[in-house]
Amino acid sequence: MLPFARVDLPLEFIEVARVTDLPAGRVKNVKIGDEAIALYHTAKGFFASESRCPHRGGPLAEGDVIGDEIVCPWHLWGFNLENGLCPGNADICITMHEVKVDGDRVLVRLAPVREATPNLS
Repeated sequence: MLPFARVDLPLEFIEVARVTDLPAGRVKNVKIGDEAIALYHTAKGFFASESRCPHRGGPLAEGDVIGDEIVCPWHLWGFNLENGLCPGNADICITMHEVKVDGDRVLVRLAPVREATPNLS
């Protein structure tokens, strides 16, 4: 097994919501196993990421979706929902998970575990 593979979480697509559960411009916290993820709905579709901001661990699912970005509610750090990058510093990012829509079902496949970004001041 690869050292970055998830041991106890599924690597296939898992249904996390229905399309009607999340209006465009909103975010909600969902779980796959014990893993909390943030699920977003923008004009471009659905996106999913890790649930914590790498800055100080702020809850991204409580942030604001503004266009194609999620803005952390604690210190207003923003992240692009298509690639996870912080527009103010491309060295900082959030882990994005693969999303697909099948009919009215929203499905997510978790990304492999990556090295965590240390909390940034």
